[in-house]
Amino acid sequence: MREILLHDTPEGGLARLATPTEKADLRIYACGPTVYSRIHIGNARPFVVFSLLARFLRHEGYGVELAINITDVNDKIYDAARAQGIGSERLAAEMSDAYIADTGALGLGRPDHEPKASETIGPIVEYIRTLIDGGHAYAADGDVYFRVRSDRSYGRLSHRSVDDMDQGEGVEGADRKEDPLDFALWKARKEGEDAAWPSPWGEGRPGWHIECSAMAEDERHQGVDIHGGGLDLLFPHHENEASQTRSARGSELATIWMHNGMIQFTGEKMAKSVGNIAPLHEVLDQYGAEAVVMFLISGHYRQPLAFSESAMQQAQANVARIREAGRRLLAEADSPTELERVRDRFFDALARDFNTAEALAVLNEWLREANSPMWDAVGDSHLREMLGVIGLESLLAPAAQAPAEVIALAEQRDRARAERDFAAADELRGKIASLGWEVRDGAQGFELLPL
Repeated sequence: MREILLHDTPEGGLARLATPTEKADLRIYACGPTVYSRIHIGNARPFVVFSLLARFLRHEGYGVELAINITDVNDKIYDAARAQGIGSERLAAEMSDAYIADTGALGLGRPDHEPKASETIGPIVEYIRTLIDGGHAYAADGDVYFRVRSDRSYGRLSHRSVDDMDQGEGVEGADRKEDPLDFALWKARKEGEDAAWPSPWGEGRPGWHIECSAMAEDERHQGVDIHGGGLDLLFPHHENEASQTRSARGSELATIWMHNGMIQFTGEKMAKSVGNIAPLHEVLDQYGAEAVVMFLISGHYRQPLAFSESAMQQAQANVARIREAGRRLLAEADSPTELERVRDRFFDALARDFNTAEALAVLNEWLREANSPMWDAVGDSHLREMLGVIGLESLLAPAAQAPAEVIALAEQRDRARAERDFAAADELRGKIASLGWEVRDGAQGFELLPL
């Protein structure tokens, strides 16, 4: 049985995951998006990384529950809805549906749980009440704030000095805070905010950090084995989550904290607030789901990843190469021992801090061998096993002939993509799906596969 090592926080070391005999069931929680607009390719990275990590751990014999939340109560949603002249709850619902559709198009399935902040208000209120009762929080004119200095371990996760921290809340609530470092657990309803919930402190809404602490817990107030999210969430979001749970429950929220690196676009961090974004649904239309997954696992999850046209074209070429190799292989292998050795190296790489880049290098080595005469009759069973864990098993799907109507729609969509009319391409993809087919894009053009 492989020993699974995962990196615990950026400045921490490798932590050994308990073996299935020691702990059969693992709980993984990853921070999902704040749904104030369609998600971009950067938002897709944690979804892909932690969905595939769950697949790998199940392959290794663990029982895994994966939860990726949806933050549908947040200041950014109020602001975006107000700018569009629509209700915040309507915007959150529409963008939640779009997020599920866009990530669903990746072909990786759904997490076991997708909690929403709006559906967790009761547990959040009880969480805050517990913190107040324990002296770790205080109410002030309808707001509730967390006393940061009441937690002597605050700063341990991000390795920062308390006196050097800034919660990033600006001047909001400054006159009501005991300490500028304190952060909001509950915010009183403000003028112009169209959605609020009752609480012992008055109508309002939860703060961002307490939402995730509540959504990550199970019904017994137990935390998770692995907590994931983007590196940009390490402070203040994850530091505050950890502190709240430590203060309220007397135990840690997570055993291991894993952070994926940022997607960079023209050398800058990709963020919706900056504007240099590539919406996921447009990237999917332009390059196809397999190429997007291939790109997102092409580097080690902890490292930044540069998004560019050339990077996506390389991902398409890699996908096409695997698809072609898989279709050439026969059912039985002439050299099963050698193939098993390569397969074991592939999974060993994933066991060392989920190193997908190294695993892909092993897979590419095998593909090079597959082009030599001695490998003409190598079977595809191990290849199917490896691709299944990294979410690319669809590359081995048999080719099928689509009806003329579907082909015509796919050709029309191809023209729309060439003209960069991604809205039309997205609509045509939906029409093709309604007829029972999926269109996938590659370096050699589109391919149609039955759903």
